[in-house]
This record gives sequence, C-alpha cells and structure tokens, in this order.
Amino acid sequence: MEETGLIAVNAKKLAGLVGIALVLFFVIAQPGHAAGLVSNIIDFLRSSAESVITFVSNVFH
Repeated sequence: MEETGLIAVNAKKLAGLVGIALVLFFVIAQPGHAAGLVSNIIDFLRSSAESVITFVSNVFH
C-alpha cells in the first residue's frame, strides 16, 4: 500500500516537471505567441473580476 502512495507522489512530481518543461519550451520557441497568451489570460481575469465587482455592487445597491 505504501508503494502505491510513493508512485502517486512520483507521478505528480513528474507531471509537474513535464508541465514546466512544456511551458519553458513554448516560451523559448514562440515568445510572441506566449506573450499573447499571457496577455489574453490577464485580460480574461481582469474582465472576470470586473464582472464580479459589478454583480456584488448591484446586489448591495
């Protein structure tokens, strides 16, 4: 049973390292596309936050 837990931890660690490697590869191989993606994510988060703020202010208004 303990060995199964160890394998799960190693799989999580490996998945994390693979994810980091893919992100680094994407940033190095296509920095313009990576910057655009980050910009789109930030715009989405900003828009989402503004929507939540508008909702809350309308509820308590």
